[in-house]
Amino acid sequence: MLFLLGRADDPNATYTGCPIVQSPPTSFERSWTSHFTLRRRNTVRNIPGPASPSWLFGNMLQLYLSPTYGDYEFDWQRIYGPFYRIKGCFGQDKLMISDPVSLQYILNSRHFKFGPSMENAIHLLYGIDSIMGVNEEDHKRIRAALSVGFTAAAVRDYIPVFEKAAQTLIEQLEESSGKSINICPLLSLATLSTISEVVLGYSTEDLGEEFMKNNFQILTIASSQSATQIVADAIGARLPGWVWRGAIHLPTATCKAIRTAKRLANELGNQVLREKREAAEQGLDINTDLYGRLLDLHRLDKTKNTLTEAEIVAQTAITMIAGQDTTANTLAFGLVELAKTPELQDNLRAEIHSTLRASDGGSVSYDNMPLLNAFIKESLRMFPAEAIGERTAVEDVVIPLTGSLTMTTGERISHVPVRKGQNLNLAMASYQRLESRWGEDAQEFKPSRWLDGPTFEGEAVGPYANLLNFLGGPRTCPGCDSITIGLCVTFTDSDHHVDGVSR
Repeated sequence: MLFLLGRADDPNATYTGCPIVQSPPTSFERSWTSHFTLRRRNTVRNIPGPASPSWLFGNMLQLYLSPTYGDYEFDWQRIYGPFYRIKGCFGQDKLMISDPVSLQYILNSRHFKFGPSMENAIHLLYGIDSIMGVNEEDHKRIRAALSVGFTAAAVRDYIPVFEKAAQTLIEQLEESSGKSINICPLLSLATLSTISEVVLGYSTEDLGEEFMKNNFQILTIASSQSATQIVADAIGARLPGWVWRGAIHLPTATCKAIRTAKRLANELGNQVLREKREAAEQGLDINTDLYGRLLDLHRLDKTKNTLTEAEIVAQTAITMIAGQDTTANTLAFGLVELAKTPELQDNLRAEIHSTLRASDGGSVSYDNMPLLNAFIKESLRMFPAEAIGERTAVEDVVIPLTGSLTMTTGERISHVPVRKGQNLNLAMASYQRLESRWGEDAQEFKPSRWLDGPTFEGEAVGPYANLLNFLGGPRTCPGCDSITIGLCVTFTDSDHHVDGVSR
């Protein structure tokens, strides 16, 4: 016999007696193990979902290339509920999840990581040392360090930057002299200008022509989607990481653009830190932007949650690219909705004018404009920049549900067991149109829902207004507050100075 002296989880525990020879599993143990292994495998297969029109593409063309985003996805949610199965390329089972409890669990759990396509894209474009590329303790440390640039006081300091970018946008709109104008490139440029000033203390002119040209190349690549790309991503997801790292050196236009982006981001980050270091040595204040704050902390106290200069530089690509078109797209869709609703335009303008008059040329209290904030929340709810987030289970795990799920076999379950390697789609656009969460009018653009009392049912999932535009859990976007105040400033200034979006 072998006896344990101490707790089983105590590393100092000792054993005494004769060693035990492990006996082979009994027939009961074998059947028990087989039952649960089989259950995990069959559970996903028995989850209801739409039929697949193609073995090659599965439901992917319907999901990603529908005439209007959500044509199929929102119908699937209505038919099958917030947790259902679809087919990926080559017959792969994927889970579509908009269930609030499931989303909250996945976003806060260590049992999931970015899906292979997303993980490869992060490593190729942003680098393995970026905040999205690192995991666990390194991620916590970098996130804690970056928070110095997104405190309430820091965000208030950025307001003049937002106002300057909004004023430039207004001047560009006024130059159109009433002609039709594609506002999306202007919004994207305005957003890049804001990010550059807030993060680096640079104007877009300081970034240089090569950086600007490459930046818009990368945004075009990132936002493009085709049937060929869908299949290529599915194949790439099955390849080991070293293949992707080698593929970046291929002589294609896309690979060249990505290589250039990484080089320019590295050069830019090093240049900014060199200039700020020299300015600090001359006694100048460098605490005016994110990189200045990070470098100042690193110089003054290396024992706190500070980043090395190399780690600061490693954040350049993601800070300059990730938030650019996401914010610009929210602005664009918001303006489209304003154009559809003259009454909303008039009411919003009246609130803005009243608030500006009350400020009497002083600082504007954006929190005291309920309709403006409701309008921004509704724009974010209806038009999230990232409609789907890909995740993969890193071990066998059981996902909880808000209610119960009826399988194709008729069985009802309240938890879904999934196996290691299972691919999941966090259906964030679907979640933000979930009727059980937002009401029967969840498909309507209705800012007043945020003014009429409780907006949603259940516990909060996202960090801002219970929305998932900024994700949730440990990987919540650290710039959430600065983005929302930037949206407030841009809408306020543009609506105040420009007489109406085209009706």
